[in-house]
Amino acid sequence: MSPQKVFLLLTATRWFPVGLVVTVTTLIPIERGLTVGQTLTLASVTGLVVFALELPTGGTADAVGRRPMLVASAVVQVLAATTFLLAQEVWSFVVAAALMGMFRALDSGPLESWFVDAVHAEHPGADVDRTLAHQGTVLGASIALGALVSGGLVWWHPFTAWSALALPYATYCVLAVVHLVMVVVMVREARERPVAPVEARAGRRWEVALRSVASSARQAPAAIASGLRLARDNRVLRGLLLVELFTSTAMVVFESLQPVRLAELLGGEAQAGAVMGPVASIGWGAFALGAALCGVTSRRFGVARTAMAARVLNGLGAVWMGLAGGPVMLVVAYLVTYGLHGSSGPGYNALLHREASRENRSTVLSMASMMAFVAYAAASPALGWVAQGWSTPLAMMLGGGFSVFGVFCFLPALRAERQRSRQTVEDAVAA
Repeated sequence: MSPQKVFLLLTATRWFPVGLVVTVTTLIPIERGLTVGQTLTLASVTGLVVFALELPTGGTADAVGRRPMLVASAVVQVLAATTFLLAQEVWSFVVAAALMGMFRALDSGPLESWFVDAVHAEHPGADVDRTLAHQGTVLGASIALGALVSGGLVWWHPFTAWSALALPYATYCVLAVVHLVMVVVMVREARERPVAPVEARAGRRWEVALRSVASSARQAPAAIASGLRLARDNRVLRGLLLVELFTSTAMVVFESLQPVRLAELLGGEAQAGAVMGPVASIGWGAFALGAALCGVTSRRFGVARTAMAARVLNGLGAVWMGLAGGPVMLVVAYLVTYGLHGSSGPGYNALLHREASRENRSTVLSMASMMAFVAYAAASPALGWVAQGWSTPLAMMLGGGFSVFGVFCFLPALRAERQRSRQTVEDAVAA
């Protein structure tokens, strides 16, 4: 299969299982006795683990290769999902959250970096925003289908000895194993690993391979340092990384507080879980549509302008969710906001790839993910305690309003895009 097909297929197998649990991950701990504040603090644990591991894992992916990190992340996903399914006490949920953070750190970037490297091997420096928009569409459609199936599983509830919310998570565990197998089988990576013919003929291939891996691992600190120097010296990249500090507060609103608010309006977690399945399915369908539109609008208005507009409107949508007074209006605001969330991702990632190279691409993506998770780790418990101490709508409005200010961090990327366009025109005229 072509790299594009592998990229999109593994995107589907990675994110369809997430769709099964996207609506119940917040509800299960609350149903098992945790408070809203404690539940949203679990996201903080995940975020802090990601923050601690992002650069080491990104640097290792750049040094050792993308495939080993993808396999490792798929293994940890199975462990994290199983631990969460079996968790009953606060400490066990904390362990599951930490494992999920390890998974997200390992997972953030290697597949996308593997794909972009494959494209640039044939077309150096080519923009990948169109394929990333296609990936966003596949991602959104996969989660939409998963969420729809999740709502059906909660409504079906065939095992009365379990909570109705547990079956989607059990299915997630099984499909995480399927994804692991597909990564092992489908991802191939050409790495420069010099093997001495004498050693190979002597049957010492495994020893030579291990030496090669160890040698590559020793290069990881250099890859990390390279990424940090790039962020220090590159004003455009610094601005793009700072965007994530603001965007994450809106994500807390439509990912974590939305099910909580719906449960308040409907009178219970199980009722909200059944309704959020089809709602989230439609929401991720809107996400897929937004990602597809990003590929069109970025060609007409520019990648930077498209990303800026989508991020501002996404934050305003989160504020609208807080102002919604009933379940119907809340759902409408959620769908619009999620569509705008889908529109913002491909353009933002395309801007990141403009500032990265093969040697530090995973590190750059890891730095962006690290900033997002540390912001989420700070905002999630803060907004959770605001929701618990005052009101959920107030927490939603605060999170959405704060995220809008991240648009100013795009300005260096916008100026760089204008300069790039002028240079392209000048080169065309000169030719």
